[in-house]
Amino acid sequence: MTAESGTHTGREDIGPPVSSRTPELVLCAVDEPLAAAWTGAVSTLGTEVEMVRVHRGSVLDVVAQAVVSPANSYGWMRGGIDAVYARAFPGVEQSVRSAVLASYGGELPIGESVVVPTGEAEPAWLISAPTMREPGERLPADTVHPYLAARAVFLQWQHGVLEEGPVREVVQTIAMPGLGTGVGGVAPATCARQVAAAWEEVFGRRRDPR
Repeated sequence: MTAESGTHTGREDIGPPVSSRTPELVLCAVDEPLAAAWTGAVSTLGTEVEMVRVHRGSVLDVVAQAVVSPANSYGWMRGGIDAVYARAFPGVEQSVRSAVLASYGGELPIGESVVVPTGEAEPAWLISAPTMREPGERLPADTVHPYLAARAVFLQWQHGVLEEGPVREVVQTIAMPGLGTGVGGVAPATCARQVAAAWEEVFGRRRDPR
């Protein structure tokens, strides 16, 4: 897969689930408020809950085939966890921006995602799912962007296709940091609740993202 061939899943492509399986989702937190919020949200899941766990530490400490970038719509990776990814995976920012340009004309809408190679054996893939349009944007208290970003990640796993095959066949574990909880200012409880809602929307029963 090249940087220019990043895959995406739009609303128009959503159909019946192509697999009854789910990925293993590892919810990562470097601080206690988010870890506690993740733990509380996991306890509410009623479908495939054994496939979701909380990791107290860096997303890069997790053995996973894919990591999630809670990016901006333009693919700039200059702050927060995205800056950590850019340092860990040289060239990944350009890969994301090239994929966004190729698939979306340069601006990846909230609620969509692209997946690009990291250049490493593991995690081999980075799923960029924006939580904000502009870099450094402060999100309002009533935002549903964490829900939309998480949903985009899960649909990418369910429907995305790489040169190596379906995303669901090459990615067994996804490591996800807080979505919008850094620069975006989203409360940990809000983020966790919305990610749980997105998981249930895609893999289980429906629930209110707020």
